[in-house]
Amino acid sequence: MWVAYEIDTRHWYKKVGDGLSQLHNIPDAKYNIHGTTYNIQGTMNKYYLDYLEQLESEAIHIMREVAAQFEKPALLFSGGKDSITLVRLAEKAFRPGKFPFPLVHIDTGHNFPEALQYRDNLVQKLGEKLIVRYVGDTIKAKKLTEPKGKFASRNALQTFTLLDTIEEFGFDACIGGARRDEEKARAKERIFSVRDEFGQWDPKRQRPELWNIYNGKIHKGENVRVFPISNWTELDVWNYIKKENIALPSIYFTHARECVLTDEKQLVAVSDFIQIDEQDIIVKKQVRYRTVGDMTCTAAVESEASTIDDIIREISISRISERGETRIDDQVSEAAMEDRKKGGYF
Repeated sequence: MWVAYEIDTRHWYKKVGDGLSQLHNIPDAKYNIHGTTYNIQGTMNKYYLDYLEQLESEAIHIMREVAAQFEKPALLFSGGKDSITLVRLAEKAFRPGKFPFPLVHIDTGHNFPEALQYRDNLVQKLGEKLIVRYVGDTIKAKKLTEPKGKFASRNALQTFTLLDTIEEFGFDACIGGARRDEEKARAKERIFSVRDEFGQWDPKRQRPELWNIYNGKIHKGENVRVFPISNWTELDVWNYIKKENIALPSIYFTHARECVLTDEKQLVAVSDFIQIDEQDIIVKKQVRYRTVGDMTCTAAVESEASTIDDIIREISISRISERGETRIDDQVSEAAMEDRKKGGYF
């Protein structure tokens, strides 16, 4: 018996949803068996993800790798847009089950009230466990020297509290919302970033991550910092927030706020945590925040953006990164972030 056939493959595309294309390949095959011709039609569907769906899929895969490879992971949550995005990704990765890790917040005591309120409301809605440890308690227990000055930030002291929290609960992996586009030191770091028994990061100990294969093997006492949205940009995050219709703290949108105008023309919110001098210029502006850190080290930007679409338009034409425009603590030196990371900072 022999089979002779012809295949005429036709292709067409169908738009499904926002950006998702479905490719149909329908081959018409003619089979000739002992002089009799049989016409056979078959359908094969292939789905192509748009770029946001690809980023989402990668991040979900990374989170599931964390759950599979580590015994006691944690998700660091601050109430900022990046950690909020991580929570949504965790829902997609593990619902309807519970998260295989608690949410952990290292509270400096200098946070924006709006972010703390959002944090508590979200945790209550999720029904997940939240662990909060306070930098102020670490300062007292370890007799640390608190920074002085006009915009005295506890940001660097977070490292001590974070490392104590990792030791207290035995966390072997901590998930965070750092992205490579934020800062050049973060651009050096792998998605699975191994820290030694002292919590320190060595740029030379980076492991290869080929074909989305992540090596989480560590020695006793070591831990891994994991960055599922490392490959995302600020614009990607905002487009994803829009797509998923994620609620955010109000400080991300335009609002009137009294600010101190710094020598570098940055706008720092008036609060009990900064030192106001007689010569300071206090202005009331319509502002919003591109990133949420401490009130002492995070500057606002003038903005009339009241919707996510407005924010996306603003970011699209901006030529300065969010940390470059707003984070005072990154401007201490050229290697400020890398130095903090080497000491154990996230």
